[in-house]
Amino acid sequence: MLAHWKHSLKTMERWLLPASCLGCGSPVTSAGEPLVCDVCRIRWRPVPTPVCQRCGEPRRLGVTCRICPEWDPSIGPVRSAVLLDDGARRLLHQFKYHGWRRLADGFAQPMAPLLRQLDCSGPLVPIPLAPGRTRTRGYNQAAELAAAVGRITGIPVVPGLLVRRRETGTQTRLGAADRLANLAGAFSARAVPEALILVDDVFTTGATLVSAAGALLDAGASRVVAVTFARAEAPLAGLARHLTRFDRGA
Repeated sequence: MLAHWKHSLKTMERWLLPASCLGCGSPVTSAGEPLVCDVCRIRWRPVPTPVCQRCGEPRRLGVTCRICPEWDPSIGPVRSAVLLDDGARRLLHQFKYHGWRRLADGFAQPMAPLLRQLDCSGPLVPIPLAPGRTRTRGYNQAAELAAAVGRITGIPVVPGLLVRRRETGTQTRLGAADRLANLAGAFSARAVPEALILVDDVFTTGATLVSAAGALLDAGASRVVAVTFARAEAPLAGLARHLTRFDRGA
């Protein structure tokens, strides 16, 4: 009966709403996921290799990683599915702020295979929002992602294990050190003596992940690894890519 109602609701949604891609606006013909067209999916750029074996940041061979040298030894590895370019950013904006929570199913597809690289059998733990933001949005995007990854992999999800104790100001314009200061004491966790897999939408500087992982380790977790859908490009890497396109007349 429940499956019948879900199918009926999806059918009604497709009838009421135009079947157009949230990324580019073009018609979508795929029956399985009508929110993102195949072209936009193909354009998602995987995180280039080689990456730091611990934090997953793209790096040049022989160059020391700029992100994770001071992390707790029990944090990592971390992996991200795609780079946060303009296309991925537009879809994440729809996902986080405009109620398109079903995008989680599409985002989870490239995330799920990365779990094999984490070498962790623990449950999935979504990074929580503060209660005020959860009420405003109506849901937590990381919890939606964790649930979608769990459906694909069969790995259990423990959404209440990690708690956000306070609101934190926007971090968009903050550097790594300021982000860590902004997140100090932001999370608390219930005691759990096992390895855990954090899930979030975007990896930027790693500050949110480190703060959340620290709370879990303090509560007794033996190890914390993580997976995200997108990873922000280092500023210089993004600038170099745009300059290369400009030189080519793109």
